[in-house]
Formats: sequence, C-alpha cells, structure tokens
Amino acid sequence: MKKTFRIKKNTEFQAVFQKGRSVANRQFVIYMLEKEDQTHFRIGLSVSKKIGNAVTRNRIKRYIRQFFQENQERVSPHKDYVIIARKPAAEMDYHCIKKSLEHVLRVGKSIRKESDENK
Repeated sequence: MKKTFRIKKNTEFQAVFQKGRSVANRQFVIYMLEKEDQTHFRIGLSVSKKIGNAVTRNRIKRYIRQFFQENQERVSPHKDYVIIARKPAAEMDYHCIKKSLEHVLRVGKSIRKESDENK
C-alpha cells in the first residue's frame, strides 16, 4: 500500500479521534472522518503492546493493510480511517480478520457489497 494511503502524523490521528465517528466489534474499533477534499481514503493503524509481541502486532497490521489494498474499490473514498485492534485479533488468521473488518465497515456504512464484476 502506498504511503499516500496512510495516516502518520499524531495531529491527523487526533483529528480523526476528536471529529470522527466510531464503530466497533469484538476485534476492531474504527474511527472514520469525512474528508471531501481527498481523492482517496487513508488509514492509520494502532496495535497496542498488550496484544502481543512485535511479530504478532506486525502481522495484524500487515493483514489490515492487505484487506484495504484488496478492497480499495469497495471502501468509501474521501475518508480517513483509524483502525484499533483489540486483543482477540491476535489469534485470528487473515480470513477471519478480513471477515471482521468487512463486518465493522458494513456497520459503519463505509464499504460497498461485492459487485458482480468479481464473480
């Protein structure tokens, strides 16, 4: 995933936390902030040390980035997303994480359903 799709600065994270809205399930909390002037979405990742060692945390972040890369066309553009992983995400494989992220984004009305093009 290109760096233009990532949120890196603390001020940008804080803006999403303070002005955005959140949706959650057991594995993830996602904060979303509408940004009309952006041409694409951006994501920021937060995986606490409570979740596991560096290998586990990096694996979770890799899976989340992979999900957003694969579903780029389906995810609502013009938004900033901050994804916070919760403890149950540590024991999940990619398919479970994909399902969980899809669920929480659907609850937040930020992802379109699978189109007929993919079939």
